[in-house]
Amino acid sequence: MGIFLKNKNYRKFTVASWLSSAGNILFYLALMTYASKLKNYTLALSLISITEAIPDLLQTVSGYFADKTRNKFKVMIWLAIIRFVLYVAVGILFVTNLAGWNLVLMVIGINFISDLAGMYSSGLQTPIIVDLVGENEMSEAQGFTGGISQLITMGAQFVGSALLLFMSYSTLAIVNALTFLMAGLMFANIAASLKKSQTTKTIQTVNERNFFTTFKTSIKQASEAHSLLTVVIVVALLNGLLSAIEPLISISFAANRGMLLGTYSFTIALFGAVVSIGTALGSAIGTKLLEKTSLFIIILLDTIASTCMIIAMINKNTIACLIFGAMLGFFAGTAGPKLIQWLVTSVDRKILASSMGAVNTILAIAGPIMTTIFTSIVGASSLNYALYGLLVVGVIIFIVTFYVMLKSQKSSEIDPEVEVNK
Repeated sequence: MGIFLKNKNYRKFTVASWLSSAGNILFYLALMTYASKLKNYTLALSLISITEAIPDLLQTVSGYFADKTRNKFKVMIWLAIIRFVLYVAVGILFVTNLAGWNLVLMVIGINFISDLAGMYSSGLQTPIIVDLVGENEMSEAQGFTGGISQLITMGAQFVGSALLLFMSYSTLAIVNALTFLMAGLMFANIAASLKKSQTTKTIQTVNERNFFTTFKTSIKQASEAHSLLTVVIVVALLNGLLSAIEPLISISFAANRGMLLGTYSFTIALFGAVVSIGTALGSAIGTKLLEKTSLFIIILLDTIASTCMIIAMINKNTIACLIFGAMLGFFAGTAGPKLIQWLVTSVDRKILASSMGAVNTILAIAGPIMTTIFTSIVGASSLNYALYGLLVVGVIIFIVTFYVMLKSQKSSEIDPEVEVNK
């Protein structure tokens, strides 16, 4: 928190990111609520989840172009303006007389383009954040701002749920557009401030290597950082599990109205809120409480929480889903900042966005695959078959993680921040 209060430019930069995130959550909730009212709602919700996950697979490419971008702030500002225009278009579409499915498909397409722009913008932001706070403060900065971001996400979900009671889908899309416009203006203000103080030298550092050389170098530097790649691969398996849970919980609430606590949008918002609170506590507090705990142990605990939540979904127990969702978020929030700090201090600054993108792509690649598989199972057979299949995957991930941890201990591979428990 100290960095946020003392570093004016980083504070403004973070607030700009929070603004766009809050707007996105408002619109995502509106789109999911609209789709849940369609006749074939399982297909609509699945398509939304899949298109939300696909951009994560392109983080290596977006990170590479981010590293090659010379005027990062200028491009970030233009991307924010483009996303503003896209969601103004979405707002206009919602007041037309388009049929439900035609409208949903067009909005999903626009949302997908916006997510791609957002992924590129995130790659541009990574090296800027490191320059603004310094490598040694990256973990603290990410932990605090990530935690607050989760709380903002939670608040936006509740606000969105309430606004849907008296505000149109079109209006929420416009609100989302305005958050991107405000973020762009704040980025422009920071860029002007840095230019005036002549502190943009390191931010303008660019990567001159080609894509394949950059990717090879990123993987090589990450693999040389002890067991970093091993941890990344294990976390990728867990991410696949978590990604598949998200659309299935939405489908569960839509298919089993007895699970709802009030309205559908409120229940989705409530679930997102408890996960956000758990993640925020993990980022802000868990990193300190579990400072001496192996990342493998944290991953195992997260896997247990995920598996328990799947069992709660099978038994249609909403309260249990909320409890284990909070636990899941806590352990995920604890692991994230430690992994980021490890990466930032292990790779060349010129290819930081590329390296982050490569690692994030590995982390994310299982998500769309497992989401597609299990949502397809729902459409082809039933929700219960998908949940039982996901439960089996959870058990397998736990066994694989435990085996990798034992193997890492035997080969004396040490966590960069803390020795693996013996």
